Amino acid sequence: QLVESGGGLVQPGGSLRLSCTASGFSFSIYYMYWVRQAPGKDIEWVSSINPSSSIIEYADSVKDRFTISRDNAKNTLYLQMNNLKPEDTALYYCAKERKGVTRGQGTQVTVQS
Repeated sequence: QLVESGGGLVQPGGSLRLSCTASGFSFSIYYMYWVRQAPGKDIEWVSSINPSSSIIEYADSVKDRFTISRDNAKNTLYLQMNNLKPEDTALYYCAKERKGVTRGQGTQVTVQS
């Protein structure tokens, strides 16, 4: 099970930190992903992190603004989002695959002035 939290309404330029708590599987041995889905659009990969946090990737659209991290002792995945833009508005999910097939219920991020 994956449970996301931390979303909300923020002004452009603001920050949010998303969390995802995992249970029911061996979190520490899985690559983990953040994906998002804006209204009327397909799911978009945002970022990924390997089990040891030594390999991290970002979509070009969020590079240098978002930071993914994980705490394997707490079975928790994070996404620090800075300098948020209106185009970041979406439902954000943590997932076990890049395509987001196995994901949580999502947390809404809305960026507007």
